[in-house]
Amino acid sequence: MTLTHFVVLGAVLFCIGLYGALTKRNAIAILMSIEIMLNAVNITLIAFSFFNHVKPYSNLLTGQIFAIFIITVAAAEAALALAMIIAIYRKRQTVDVGEIDMLKW
Repeated sequence: MTLTHFVVLGAVLFCIGLYGALTKRNAIAILMSIEIMLNAVNITLIAFSFFNHVKPYSNLLTGQIFAIFIITVAAAEAALALAMIIAIYRKRQTVDVGEIDMLKW
């Protein structure tokens, strides 16, 4: 397995997540698509960190550290988004993003 394999995997996952985020109307499906995109970025960061050969015998953990931060932000984003989706569902009885018009007059 080379770096190219991991970069292609990350790009394919990111494209799948982007397609899902742009085409789905269900708020839960959009949230899952965003999580797929964040995981694609994590795969790419860790692959670049693993295949980094700038200094021989160095343990540069930059990619892993960034991946941990992304996982933390994704968990917070998921908790906040699910809370918002539940609040919207209780008020509007739908999670279809096309029918959520609470900011309109």
